[in-house]
Amino acid sequence: MKRISPVALPVFVGFLLAFNATAQEVSPEKAGRPRTVTTLPPSSQAQVPAVVPQQSTTVAPRIAPSLPNTPTMVGTGEVFLTPGMLQSRISEAQRLLKSRPRPTANTPSIEFVTIAALDPPSGKIHLFTLSKETFLTKGTELSLPTSLGSLVTLRILRANGVNTAMTIFTADGKSLIPLTIEYPIERNGLFREMAYYTSAHPALLSNDLIKAGQTYVRTMLDLAAKRLREKGETISSNIVDIAERLCIVEHTDHDRFRQENRLALFSEIYSLYALNEIDTYRYSVSVAGAGGMVQMIPWAYNLERQRHPGVGLNPDFVVGMRNHGNALQAMLLYMQDTWNELYSSEDIRSALESKQATMSEIMAAGYNSNAAKLPGYIRRGGDGWRTLIPRETQMYLQIYKSFESLVPLKSRSALLRASGS
Repeated sequence: MKRISPVALPVFVGFLLAFNATAQEVSPEKAGRPRTVTTLPPSSQAQVPAVVPQQSTTVAPRIAPSLPNTPTMVGTGEVFLTPGMLQSRISEAQRLLKSRPRPTANTPSIEFVTIAALDPPSGKIHLFTLSKETFLTKGTELSLPTSLGSLVTLRILRANGVNTAMTIFTADGKSLIPLTIEYPIERNGLFREMAYYTSAHPALLSNDLIKAGQTYVRTMLDLAAKRLREKGETISSNIVDIAERLCIVEHTDHDRFRQENRLALFSEIYSLYALNEIDTYRYSVSVAGAGGMVQMIPWAYNLERQRHPGVGLNPDFVVGMRNHGNALQAMLLYMQDTWNELYSSEDIRSALESKQATMSEIMAAGYNSNAAKLPGYIRRGGDGWRTLIPRETQMYLQIYKSFESLVPLKSRSALLRASGS
């Protein structure tokens, strides 16, 4: 979580990504705190509305042109699904969810979640419904009937709103691939919109998917920088490089970072970008109100709109954060403005020259906390300035440095030199 301070420089509280389209999460993830119940009593299952059986289509999958097409085995059978094929099956699952018969009502129920899962050998997609409360209970394990007449066992591995991770097995022990969930977003008990989201389930992960996510993030950032340049706003290539890392660091859970394989955690975030593209982190909102892929707070966003009226950032904060292209432009403008102001400080320049600090860690710390305080931390702390920044920001820097060492990314300036441009 970011700390909001009224002092000088704007405070970013996280980053999100996505271009040309509405995207990101209004954090039902925060509603997914683990509960103590681990199983759903048989009597509770009767409260779940029946799913109307329907045939799954078996049209040959389309290959998404923006994703790699190197075959990767996904699931338990000898079934090869490229990232493009997965995208096609996810789209098919969403069509099934949206087209199935529903009870007549003015607004959808906010109490239930429906999951679409793929049986790789047969290519059929099963639908089944359960209560949202049960879905958001870590450790839940229960049997449910599907739309195709099968009985499956669902286990919740990690409860996190639309990004809840699970495993699904048939009665004969076959693993199904969770393609997408239909999750009602509500606020103050009122239905707001229906979310369709794919979590980075273990059954979906592959090297090709990770590479597709890396490509998506880099492509969207480069497009954001290009569009700003066309509007007369130049962003340093170093700033774009740092922003590319922050798009992952911002969504790295601190507890999981301490306890789990770090490279696997970064790969999972990249996979989410590949699976959901413009909708990645669409529903992600921090307690400070920071939204979407870039996790910017309203005050900082409005400041960038005032500073750069010619860019034409969306006047609606929520809509602007959900659009990856708009959000990334705001992120890059904020970072460039922050760097320009920090570099005007003699304390910052001296720390850079003496190698007490690097540009990337100064920018990462400034993005997570109040950047205006960094010159004072460095002036008072010298080599030990990192011990003076907020504890959360200290962890944030650890995550940034870990990502930098485990996931080497080619700098844009080096790529330009290599190409002779």
